Amino acid sequence: MSNTPKLIAVVGATGQQGGAVVRALQASGRFKVRALTRNPAEHPTLGDEVVLADFNRPETLEAAFAGAHGAFVVTNAWEAGADEPAQALAAVNAAKHAGVLHFIWSTLPNVEAISGGKIDVPHFTAKAKVERIVSEAGFAHHTFVIASFYYQNLLGVMAPQKQADGTSGWALPLDPERRAIHMGDITELGRIVAGAFAHPELAGHGEHLPLVGDFLSFNEIIDILNRQGNGLSFRQVPREVFAGWFPGAAGIAAMLAYFEAHTYLGSDSRDAIALANQVAGQPPTKFAEWAKANFATPAAA
Repeated sequence: MSNTPKLIAVVGATGQQGGAVVRALQASGRFKVRALTRNPAEHPTLGDEVVLADFNRPETLEAAFAGAHGAFVVTNAWEAGADEPAQALAAVNAAKHAGVLHFIWSTLPNVEAISGGKIDVPHFTAKAKVERIVSEAGFAHHTFVIASFYYQNLLGVMAPQKQADGTSGWALPLDPERRAIHMGDITELGRIVAGAFAHPELAGHGEHLPLVGDFLSFNEIIDILNRQGNGLSFRQVPREVFAGWFPGAAGIAAMLAYFEAHTYLGSDSRDAIALANQVAGQPPTKFAEWAKANFATPAAA
């Protein structure tokens, strides 16, 4: 049996998910990492190899996957002009043609199916619909990982804002009592991916592996943060009011409506979470522990 490290091609290596995967693969000592990026010259030390890959130029993809044992692929729904289904199909076809044996796709729940078509969250459903393409491609092994709500979102796109009453906090179209949000430290997604590549017998047959460190209501999130010395507030607002506040707000309102009705993962995922933790080799960090080390209310809020 060869001890030569297996080469893994990582799409999105400069992003939060791909970067976490690169670091975990390198830390494991079992893999060689080929970091794929549109700008290799800007990231010369990102992996053992740094190679050009551009979803919008499919001719770059076959060389990007050539000689790789495995591939981790994530697409960015928020990238201007992104066509995730077309990008994913190009990646699957190129990886299959290049002889990749284990393909891992970063997916999300199919909100269209879960809600019976009543709720539209395109960036979730589009990723979910790629799963069939991956499953039918004929890879020796394939795995689906799910990044739940990033803890880091509470420092970024969903950081607390100054409210009309002078407090710092959130005004959202969400029942704060409803335990609905599966959450995790996105830097830990890589451990699940590295574990899946290392143990395809456990998670190489189309299993779903969600990263979930906690499952909370928004009131529980705020209670944890306030017990750690923050003074944060929450106001529930009607969806139709929130939807008019800024460009893209209607989409966020729909996503939060889905969380409230069905939870982030959309179903009883306890077995999938347990398998993900087994594959990762350790449980993920709880929100309170992460917040104590990382959360600080922005001074300007």
